Amino acid sequence: MKKPLLLFALLIGMVSMNAQTKEELQAQKAEKQAIADAAQAEANALQGKIDALPGWRKGAFGTIGGSLSNFNNWYAQGAPNNASGNIGITINAFANLIEDKFFWRNSLTSNLNWVKLDNKDTNADSEDFNPTTDVFNISSLYGRNITKNLAVSGLAEYRTTLLDNFNDPGYLDVGVGATWTPIENLIVVIHPLNYNFVFADSNSVFESSLGAKIVADYTRQIGAINFKTNLSAFQSYKSGDFSNWTWSNSFGYTLWKMIGVGFDFGLRSNKQEALNYALGQFDPLAVPAQTEPNFDNVDNDLQTYYTLGLSYKF
Repeated sequence: MKKPLLLFALLIGMVSMNAQTKEELQAQKAEKQAIADAAQAEANALQGKIDALPGWRKGAFGTIGGSLSNFNNWYAQGAPNNASGNIGITINAFANLIEDKFFWRNSLTSNLNWVKLDNKDTNADSEDFNPTTDVFNISSLYGRNITKNLAVSGLAEYRTTLLDNFNDPGYLDVGVGATWTPIENLIVVIHPLNYNFVFADSNSVFESSLGAKIVADYTRQIGAINFKTNLSAFQSYKSGDFSNWTWSNSFGYTLWKMIGVGFDFGLRSNKQEALNYALGQFDPLAVPAQTEPNFDNVDNDLQTYYTLGLSYKF
């Protein structure tokens, strides 16, 4: 009888020792974590001082999204034998020179997407990946500081497509005015003197004009999160039909090393592009007769895109 009691007491003691050891380890972990948090706070403060020093700031992050599928004898769908795919790539990059008396900010944004749908039972469709989303934007902003948060500036910004109809249309904004930086990482450009050069094969629709340029850009990294939002708008002094704006947004969250998840979406309004597309769909011989599109009757629907997939921080 004594032996079972002794074993039971020994078991209770071992459980008690294990419980104490776990509590001690948790206390040690909390102590080490507190030290690590304090060290990280000091490192962040030092990085903030480094970022405030004059010189170049460079960075880039992007998103890669894609899917591939193949069906054979899948009779439940309209095309039982088909192959499809979707590939999307987004790149956001910047190179900024920040000095005490001036700055030079350069940025590039590109969003490219290809789609493939191959019906193996017919030769009428394409087996190639065809471009869908096609966005390219590059800008360069130079400014001389008047005060800490205000500068006289000049901006050159070019927007077009790369995969299809390169430079048709293409937009080049060149102007001067002021740049305001109310908070860190936020850039607001207001250029009341700006000329919007439009390059296109169809001169009857696209027209260059003088107007005002407004750009707002916020780019920041917080821990594992990278995000960028940019609004670029042109207001034509000649006609509201020649005005346009684009709002693009990119988010990236790093999960492991340099790899994470990314989400990009954009909005655009451009009546010249809407009319150019409508004229391409117009059939003068259609029955019943169609009304030829013009700036007064065209539907300038909001243009949108988004990409969701894996992200890679360069």
